Amino acid sequence: MTDENTKPVLEIDDDTTTHTDEPARAILFNDEIHTFDEVIAQIKKATGCGQAKAETLTWEVHSKGKACVWEGTMERCIKVVIILEEIQLHTQIEM
Repeated sequence: MTDENTKPVLEIDDDTTTHTDEPARAILFNDEIHTFDEVIAQIKKATGCGQAKAETLTWEVHSKGKACVWEGTMERCIKVVIILEEIQLHTQIEM
């Protein structure tokens, strides 16, 4: 029998914590809207990589449908994704 004035106790599962020290990956997906030059320029802006690396990543996105364009801290991955999405590129962060 329960008392009407008794509130349920919320149990917290400690195994659901997010581990922000684990490497995160910024994934960029292919689309049929942006040109190679637009994607190359945005990857360079977002990641700080050079022309050759940005071209390689863009070709991987085009040919495989997606590519990891950055791996590092979650904070940095979020910044990379925000810059990529400035021109409406489709992205995702994976842990």
